[in-house]
Amino acid sequence: MMAKCFKETAMLWLSEKRKYVKISTVCVYKASLISHIIPWFDKAKSISEKDVQEFVLYKLENGLSQKTVKDIVIIIKMIGKFARKNRIMKVEDFEVIYPKDFKKKRMEILSRENERKLIEHLKANKTAKNIGLLICIGTGIRIGEICGLKWSDVDLELCELNIQRTVQRVYLNNNKEKTRLIINEPKTISSKRSIPLCKMLIGFLKPLKEYEKEQFYVLTDGNDPMEPRIYRNYFDSILKELAIPKIKFHGIRHTFATRCIEASSDYKAISSILGHSNITTTLNLYVHPDSMQKQRCIENMLKFLNC
Repeated sequence: MMAKCFKETAMLWLSEKRKYVKISTVCVYKASLISHIIPWFDKAKSISEKDVQEFVLYKLENGLSQKTVKDIVIIIKMIGKFARKNRIMKVEDFEVIYPKDFKKKRMEILSRENERKLIEHLKANKTAKNIGLLICIGTGIRIGEICGLKWSDVDLELCELNIQRTVQRVYLNNNKEKTRLIINEPKTISSKRSIPLCKMLIGFLKPLKEYEKEQFYVLTDGNDPMEPRIYRNYFDSILKELAIPKIKFHGIRHTFATRCIEASSDYKAISSILGHSNITTTLNLYVHPDSMQKQRCIENMLKFLNC
C-alpha cells in the first residue's frame, strides 16, 4: 500500500543505498536531499513529471548549474524507481526538458601570461605546497588527488605519477559530527591511472624523494593528508599575492586541458591523463578555445586550400 510521503521514501531509499555505495557517495546523496530535494517535495504523497519539471526550472533560475541540477534529478529518478518497486509512493517515471537558451557558465582558466607567472613563482619558492601546485599544473590532477598523493605514488624510474586515492570532506550532518575527512580510492576505474611526468617536475621531485618516507603525503611531509579546503585557500592566497585574477582550484585542471589542446595534443591521450571514461567529457567540459585558437584554426584551413 502506498502510504509514505516523499521525505520518508527518500530516507528509506538512502538507508538502502548505504549497503551498496561508498560513504562519500551516500554523503553526496544526503547533502542533495537536505539542501534541495526534501525542502521542495517534503510531505508530497505523489510526484508527477510536471512537479519535477517545475523543480528543475526553479533551481536553474536561482543559480544552480545545469550539471548540478542534472545530478539532483538522477537522485530523484532513483528514489522514484525505489518507490515504484516497493509500492510505497506514487512517483511518475519522468523525463525533464532543459531550456535550450540556458547559458552554461564557463569555468575560468589561467591566461598563458598568468600561468607562466604562477609557475615562475612556484619554482622560485620550493615548498611542499608549491610543489603540489606545480604537479597540478603539469598533470591536471584534481584537488582531492593531489591531497591524497603519497611519495610512494611518485615513480621516478618510470617517470610517472600513480593516482591511487583521493581525499575529500564529506557532509554527514549527524549528532556526532557534521563532516568528516575521508580517504577513498578514485571514484571510477579510469580515475585510477598513471600520468607521465614532464622534465620540469622530475627535476623538482627527484632530489626531494631521496629524503622522504614512502608513506608520507607529498603536501604535508607526514602521515596525515592535506585538507582540500585548506589547500584551496592556500591557492587563493598565492593568486592574490601575484595579482592574478581569482579562479577556482578546479580551473587549474581546465587550464591544463586547454593548454594541451592548444599544443595540438591527441584528444584521446588528454582524456586518459585526466581520467575521463570517454573523450566527450574532455571536449565538452575541459576545452576552452580562445579567439587566437579559432583564428589559427581558420588560417590552417585556408592554408590547406592554398588560399
